Amino acid sequence: MSVSLPMIGPVVVVGGGHAGFQTVASLRENGFTGPLSLISEENTLPYERPPLSKKLPAAADDHTELRPASFYDSHGVEVRVGEPAVAVDRRLRTVELGSGRRLDYDHLVLAVGAEPVPLPTLNRPLDGVLTLRTALDAARIRARLSSRSRMVVVGGGFLGLEVAASAAQTGASVCVVEAADRVLARVVSPLISRFLEQEHLSHGVTVLTETLVVGLLDEDGHVTGVRLADGRELGADLVVVAIGVRPRTGLALAAGLAVADDCGGGIVVDQYLRTTDPAISAIGDCANFPGALPGGGRTRLESVQNAVDQGRFVAARLMGVQPGAYDALPWFWTHQFDVKIQIAGLAGPETELRLLGDPSAGRFSVARLVDDRLVSVESVNSPADHIAARKLLGTAAVPSGARDLARPGFTLPSHAREAAEARRATAGQ
Repeated sequence: MSVSLPMIGPVVVVGGGHAGFQTVASLRENGFTGPLSLISEENTLPYERPPLSKKLPAAADDHTELRPASFYDSHGVEVRVGEPAVAVDRRLRTVELGSGRRLDYDHLVLAVGAEPVPLPTLNRPLDGVLTLRTALDAARIRARLSSRSRMVVVGGGFLGLEVAASAAQTGASVCVVEAADRVLARVVSPLISRFLEQEHLSHGVTVLTETLVVGLLDEDGHVTGVRLADGRELGADLVVVAIGVRPRTGLALAAGLAVADDCGGGIVVDQYLRTTDPAISAIGDCANFPGALPGGGRTRLESVQNAVDQGRFVAARLMGVQPGAYDALPWFWTHQFDVKIQIAGLAGPETELRLLGDPSAGRFSVARLVDDRLVSVESVNSPADHIAARKLLGTAAVPSGARDLARPGFTLPSHAREAAEARRATAGQ
């Protein structure tokens, strides 16, 4: 029995990021012929997000659209840009836009994403203190960036480190300030953190861990530096705040939908990505969903892969061609200087680690296990390991444990081939 039947009524998708775009594209690919609307508060068609931090485009229009305007015209998708959704009437099944226009829906997809967390010590706007989420944000940073710039990046997560790497390559003086005891502390193993920190140091980036920013210095409303908890002051004419994001839940809350207080927050959805109103789905950075973590706990993920996969899933579910629960394998990547890190699977802090390869050669992987079961692989400049890990972790049963990884001559690609052959042999019996 399918989760939902094919629909003929209108579908409204709120959010112009990867999740929203993928939903409308996949609905048409799956044969949906009804009215279809994509609503985005940004004044642009959906575009590629990863290059924003990795390359810092030089202008607001210096970004790559996922599809040109002709795609939406030829596929019968009404795209409304520069106009936010401001209210949802669940009884009437309408979405009200900022212009006052109301759109009817049989099904509503919330792909509203997340927004940057502001610096707690910033009590008033200061020129030169910026965040990065959109193409316009990237253009603002790039317009101020030069070889003479002094940049302080507050936050040593993926976004902060990518911005730092991009800025350092322009010749700017860059300092990363991270409150935790290591960079990327919440998302990668200590070995990967140390390796990436050394890479930044080798390119002239200063990295301060276990360090808190407690204030900002300014002159005539323009930032001139940051004050640290230990009393030190760092000079800066550009401060990029990258201390995390929070899911955009206001629209859902006002509509009476359930929103999580823990597990990353976000709009609560079930294993089919349905909210507490079955006529409304939530996907991407704003969705809090079950099953991705080892043990099946709830989480919220911020990645293009998750956004795209969830968009595809909801489109297939609405068309009655996806009867199962959402179970796509999470994977992530970052590119900083000459280092590409790819991560397959999710792992919490309580994991057993196995090193595969030689960090001194700049090419290795870290396997992470829970209860002697492979749950995640972090690969540095090792795309073959990453592809193999996705194959291993993407199967229903993962036969990989510490004993497998300890075999003489073990490699992830060869193990993935062996596991695939074993599955084929079992299926043929």
